[in-house]
Amino acid sequence: MDFSKIDQALAGYIADKELAGCVIQVAHRGVVVHRSTLGLKDMASGEALNQETIFRIYSMTKPVTAAAMMLLYDQGLWSPEDALADHLPEFADVKVLAEDGSLVAPDRPPILLDLLTHTMGLGYGFDPNDPVDAAYIAAGVWTQPNLAAMSAAVASCPLAFQPGTRWRYSMSMDVQGAIIEKLSGQSLPDFMRERIFTPLGMIDTDFWVPPGKMSRLATLYRMSKTKGLTAVDQPMMNRDPSRIPAIAGGGGGLYSTAADYGRFAQMLLNRGSLDGVTILESASVDLMTSNHISDEIMAGGYSVGLQKIRPGYGQAFNGSVFCDPAAAGSRVGKGTYQWDGAAGTWFWVDPVNELVFVGLIQRMDGAQSLQSITQEIMADVLG
Repeated sequence: MDFSKIDQALAGYIADKELAGCVIQVAHRGVVVHRSTLGLKDMASGEALNQETIFRIYSMTKPVTAAAMMLLYDQGLWSPEDALADHLPEFADVKVLAEDGSLVAPDRPPILLDLLTHTMGLGYGFDPNDPVDAAYIAAGVWTQPNLAAMSAAVASCPLAFQPGTRWRYSMSMDVQGAIIEKLSGQSLPDFMRERIFTPLGMIDTDFWVPPGKMSRLATLYRMSKTKGLTAVDQPMMNRDPSRIPAIAGGGGGLYSTAADYGRFAQMLLNRGSLDGVTILESASVDLMTSNHISDEIMAGGYSVGLQKIRPGYGQAFNGSVFCDPAAAGSRVGKGTYQWDGAAGTWFWVDPVNELVFVGLIQRMDGAQSLQSITQEIMADVLG
C-alpha cells in the first residue's frame, strides 16, 4: 500500500502553517502498516513530534466511555431500555423546557439509550445564550466536586426536548461516568485503567499525565487571524494535565498516543479482543457500534463541529456510524464507526476493509475535516 498521498496532504497543511504537526497510525487486517510523524510537538522550541508524543484527545474519550459502559452491560448491570432514574434517581423528576418557556413532564422517562445517543435533550453548559446551557451554568455543573454531584446538578436542569425526539450534542457521556462509578464501585479513572487500559497495554492513556511523561505532552494551538497558530494558555475547561481532575470527563478527559488509541480501536475491530485478551463480548461491540437513531433524526440536519448527522450516517453508542456510506457520501465500508476530538484528533474503524486509522493533531479550531480527507485518500489506497 502506498500511503504517500496521505503524508503529502498532511505535510501540506503543516507547510501552510495550518497545523503544527500530525501523528498517524494505520492498521490493516490487524497489522500496523503505516506510521507517520510530521511536524512539531512545540513550535517555540522546534521540538519534533514522535510516536510517543501524548495528545489531548478530548471527545475521542467518548468511545472509550462507551466501552466502559459495555463492560458493565456484559455483567448484566444495565440495558439500553432502562430508565435513567433506575441508575441515577436524581433524574426521576427531570423536566422538559417547552417552547413557551414552561417546564413540563417528559412524555416518557429518559432511558439509557437516549443517554448513549445524544437524544436525551441534555446540554453541555458552554453557551450562556442557550436556555438549557444557561441553566447548567447557573447550577455550576462543571464546578462540582465529583461526578455524583455533577450528575445531580445536571438533573436539576431542564431537558431541551422530549427524550428520543431529536439529537443534541451534550455531556451525556460525562453522566455515563457517574453511572459507571455507581455500578462499578470504582472511580471512572480506576475502572478504565483496570478494565481497559492495563489489559490492552495502553500504557500512556489516562485522565492525567504523570510528571515523568509531561515532557511528552504536545503543545496545544489555536488559529489567530493576526498571529497564526498560537499556543493555548488555558486548554478547554482549564484542564490541568498534571493531576487527575475532580470530574473525570467521560466525554473528553483523556490523554493518549497514536499507538495506545490504535490498540483500543483494534480491539473494537476485533469485536472485543486483542492479543488474546477479551475486553467485551462480540455481540456487545456490535451493539455499541450500530446505528440507534431513526431515519427522521438522521435527516434532521443535526451536527457538531465537523461531524454531521445525515442520511446514512447515524449515531451509535458515543460515536457515529456509517450505516449506508453511499447515502452519506462516503467511500468507507458499511459499519464504519468513528468520532473525533476538539483538538482535531480523529479515528475510524472500518470492519469491511479491516482498517483502523488514528490521526492526532493539536489544533483546537481545525478548519478542515482531516477525517473525511484521509478517508477519501484511503479509499484510493485500498483500491
